[in-house]
Amino acid sequence: MPGFDAFLHPRPEGLYCPGGDFFVDPVRPVHRALITHGHADHARAGHMHVLATRQTLDIMAMRYGADFADHTQVADAPMRIGAATVSFHPAGHVLGSAQIRIETPGGVFVVTGDYTRTPSAACAPWEPVPADVLVTEATFALPVFRHPDPDPEIARLLDSRRTFPDRAHLIGAYALGKAQRVITLLRAAGWDGPVYVHGALRRLCDYHVDQGIDLGELRAATIERGNKAQFSGAIVIAPPSAFASPWVQRFPDPVIGFASGWMQVRARARQRGVELPLVISDHVDWPQLTATIAELAPAETWITHGREEALLRWCTLNGHRARALNMVGYEDEPE
Repeated sequence: MPGFDAFLHPRPEGLYCPGGDFFVDPVRPVHRALITHGHADHARAGHMHVLATRQTLDIMAMRYGADFADHTQVADAPMRIGAATVSFHPAGHVLGSAQIRIETPGGVFVVTGDYTRTPSAACAPWEPVPADVLVTEATFALPVFRHPDPDPEIARLLDSRRTFPDRAHLIGAYALGKAQRVITLLRAAGWDGPVYVHGALRRLCDYHVDQGIDLGELRAATIERGNKAQFSGAIVIAPPSAFASPWVQRFPDPVIGFASGWMQVRARARQRGVELPLVISDHVDWPQLTATIAELAPAETWITHGREEALLRWCTLNGHRARALNMVGYEDEPE
């Protein structure tokens, strides 16, 4: 019986399934691509055939144009592709994100893409999918990364607003997923006032609303000339790229915040000039990673796009067969 590598293995383009002749989240244009979610480090334009959830296909069309691929197909049920059967299961990362289950003659593989077990009102929750081989991300795969409950992080934002009622609070958040999650957390915390959004976020926010995600009242973060005072006490969500532009200077003595799992690293917050770091992540942290491997107990765990060494060592010490795929091209969503 051939090893698992014969049925799924890394190539320069991405993870390749020879039995189905397809790639998962390829970093180069390929004939057939299965896409886990719409972040730009996983979802690229230029493939001939793309299979993904309806929401991921919609998001790719918004970002790359309607002709981002020659052919697209919605993954709404298990599907036979050559010698493989594939199905898509919620990953809890962003709207439309999915783990891809690949059943082959040599075993069942689950490619997680990016995922978190922390529920979010902005997308469907992660669900456990047993597999012979679990392909897991390792973005925060160090024991130091233990993401706090996001509710107290949002409470810190609201406390800061009460302390500095005349200052605008500008929160950096990635356009897909994080921005909408921060808004839903604000609503759950009782903030019923308007949330101002940068123009780069508006279309994706509107799409979330169309998909049934309640974001409450959203307003454009557009300042009338000479009227900075209109944003006193406002909560403004913007992509991180906006904080390096003159746009920030339009606001009255802004409190700069950033919502990211990386805000646990205070040096990163200082480098970005962040006054209010909010540790809110859409990725699994160390306890979630290790719990997932322990609970699913795959025959092998393959580790990719992240800090592979520590998790590989943990697997070895705890009796789990594992390997690092050493793939390149996956990182935080570029802005």
